[in-house]
Amino acid sequence: MAEFDRSTQFSEKPKSSFFNRSLTLHSPSMDSSTKKPYLRTSLNRTDSVKKYYSPFESMKSASNSIKGKVKQLCNLFEGGKSSSSPPEGSQHQIQTKLKSAKSFSSDFRVPSIRLPGTEDRIVVYLTSLRGIRRTYEDCYAVRIIFRGFRVWVDERDISMDSAYKKELQSVLGEKNVSLPQVFIRGKHVGGAEVIKQLFEAGELVKILEGFPVREPGFVCEGCGDVRFVPCMTCSGSRKVFDEDEEVLKRCLDCNENGLIRCPECAS
Repeated sequence: MAEFDRSTQFSEKPKSSFFNRSLTLHSPSMDSSTKKPYLRTSLNRTDSVKKYYSPFESMKSASNSIKGKVKQLCNLFEGGKSSSSPPEGSQHQIQTKLKSAKSFSSDFRVPSIRLPGTEDRIVVYLTSLRGIRRTYEDCYAVRIIFRGFRVWVDERDISMDSAYKKELQSVLGEKNVSLPQVFIRGKHVGGAEVIKQLFEAGELVKILEGFPVREPGFVCEGCGDVRFVPCMTCSGSRKVFDEDEEVLKRCLDCNENGLIRCPECAS
């Protein structure tokens, strides 16, 4: 509402002016031909009421939304408490894992990717380096599972001999190969996840039937279950002296690390 001086305004207004119910000041006796401005001050009640009550309405809507969220949370927790059985998604995952393990065990003798010359053994390509934590943990888990069955495993560590990496790449036909990779009776089984699923489903023990079992706590005395020993020709130096030419040459009996396969357990 505009502020004005009462003395000046009431002295200039005509006698016929009056205040109506809307608090608007009119001067009906003033002629339009005089072109004298007259004071007109109005107050819109609806606008003022909306201004005063709009904060309360927003607070009310906010409280209603909060109540709705609280109800949703209560329904969520009450539904979780009422259901004692595990969720359907977890049951479906367990069933699919069991089905995949059973289907694999039934189709185990179907030829797919094969490793020639290993039809009588278990071959595991792995790494003993801890550069990549996930890869090392998967390799370690597979080793522990097979050692629990006490069967002999031909462990081919690519970190000890790079020739194993090239061999695995040529067999699988891929350049980037994840570790570990397991072959049983010459057939490619898969990685760590497949071995874990077969072990949890009880199918791995059926696949390993027929393999000889070692004594509990057996450790190779020659290499300590490392599967490699220093080269006996060059003593791990990778160089030999040629007496005829009187020069040092590369030793052809060991790998790039000066190691050979253990003759007692890895032959």
